[in-house]
Amino acid sequence: MKNFLSYARDYKKELILAIICIEAETAFELIIPMIMADIIDVGIANQDRPYILLKGFQMAVCAIISLFLGNLYARFTAACGNGIGASIRAAEFQKMQTYSFSNTDKFSTPSLVTRLTSDVTTIQNSITNGMRPGFRSPVMLFIAVFLSFRINAALAVVFLIAAPILGIVLFFIVKNVRPLYAKMQNAVDYVNRIIQENLAAIRVVKAYVREDYEITKFEEVNQNLKNTSERAFSLAVLNMPAFQFVMYGTILSILWFGGHLVVIGDMKVGSLTSFLSYVLQVLNSLMMFSNVFLLFTRSLTSWKRITEVLKEEPAITDDRAIMDHKAIDSSHTNELEVKSGSISFEHVYFKYKETAEEYVLSDISFTIKSGQTIGIIGPTGSAKSTLVQLIPRLYEVTSGNITIDGHPIYEFTQKHLRDSIAMVLQKNTLFSGTVRDNLLWGKEDATMEEIQRACRIACVNEFIDRLDNGYDTELGQGGVNVSGGQKQRLCIARAILKAPKVLILDDSTSAVDTATEAKIKEGLAKELPGMTKIIVAQRITSIMDADQILILDDGKINAIGTHKTLLNENEIYQDIYYSQKQGGNL
Repeated sequence: MKNFLSYARDYKKELILAIICIEAETAFELIIPMIMADIIDVGIANQDRPYILLKGFQMAVCAIISLFLGNLYARFTAACGNGIGASIRAAEFQKMQTYSFSNTDKFSTPSLVTRLTSDVTTIQNSITNGMRPGFRSPVMLFIAVFLSFRINAALAVVFLIAAPILGIVLFFIVKNVRPLYAKMQNAVDYVNRIIQENLAAIRVVKAYVREDYEITKFEEVNQNLKNTSERAFSLAVLNMPAFQFVMYGTILSILWFGGHLVVIGDMKVGSLTSFLSYVLQVLNSLMMFSNVFLLFTRSLTSWKRITEVLKEEPAITDDRAIMDHKAIDSSHTNELEVKSGSISFEHVYFKYKETAEEYVLSDISFTIKSGQTIGIIGPTGSAKSTLVQLIPRLYEVTSGNITIDGHPIYEFTQKHLRDSIAMVLQKNTLFSGTVRDNLLWGKEDATMEEIQRACRIACVNEFIDRLDNGYDTELGQGGVNVSGGQKQRLCIARAILKAPKVLILDDSTSAVDTATEAKIKEGLAKELPGMTKIIVAQRITSIMDADQILILDDGKINAIGTHKTLLNENEIYQDIYYSQKQGGNL
């Protein structure tokens, strides 16, 4: 609760004003039955028309004031609820930006989307829909009970019977419905996952004519969500009939005993009417308050899921970098910088989960000098992509050490380290916006000359003029309106524009023809001679001119050497070379 209230701090004014409006509205509504009793017992009994009109006017004024206060409450509550929801979403999103790949893998993307949207909406709705009954019901309950005992204490004893019954019913409903709400939110995660997978791979689905299979798969998770929701809400709706049963039973009892008191002269008709009004207000207050409990129960489930995101500690931090900076510079103004781009792996071991039995990478040791070009090749599944992802600390090594310029990579801040390393991932990603917008991800303030130079090296200039509006062409989500090869070249140009010390190309020319690939390699060598370049590839033509070629096999280094030495001495390299030669790739 303390953590939750911290997000309400910025909306304290709206929250306080909403509560004041709710309580004031409640007070004016509670005055109305008392005025009505006076009209019956005094005005009508004495046939005093001016008195009746005066009291009627007072009732109208109270009703209008209540209406005005209710409108103000709605505005303040909407501002408070939506504001708190926006603050929680912003905090969640900001926290997600600090996650490493391993943190994201832990939750899964669909679950994070649900926690950022559906769970926050649940809390937001609980505030906007639950604040009024939550603050109104207790006040109305206690005041109405007090006035009821004041009117007739003997008749008000009926509350002492009705209240415990309602409390017991509510307890059993909340106890059984809470775990179902948790299952319901998990079911929403599964629905989001299926939808996300289907939309991301819609071209594959169409190509393999698997629409029926996808529909069946979606129906399973959708039906699971439906069944779970039905079980949860079928229990929750029992709240209403149970309260109505007790309410009508209470009213009948009051009419029975109250009517008897009126007949014998111990109670007036106006007092009984007023008493019934308060009875209805008390029971309605209890019913509204029970609904608040159900809203609160559901929002607790959502808040627990959100808290898991907010409390998740990033697997990769700058703690050690900050300590080193203090030792290096007492003014704390300078950061350790990557200057040359030399890289060294020292007995590096890695596995994705600490509980995993086997290492993905085992005893990796090699050195890359500044300005060298290194090729990495090996069979599928040999952890080539995993190895290069360790350099910018997208994952943290399990044991061993990676150094850049002689410093362990954890001595650099993540921001500076990743600013110094440009990585074109195996899965190319372009964002909605223009070609220019995507290229400027590499360098926000890049000049047109710098953009054109990067595009020339990456051979983007070969097709940019064929696009509708050149650099101002709008790209669809994920770059759907450019080909795979064009997308790869745009991603390479974006990385070059960053002017990094280290450039990592993770199988990023696989969709490019060999002639274009040769031009890109020539441009990198000629235009960026001082940049350290690491090329992960499946084709030997992509790396045969590299200064060193590293062969990975089953997460271990099988051999390191030049194209000539490996072709003469290494069996794995020979197999890859001759199989590609036979296939016409060489």
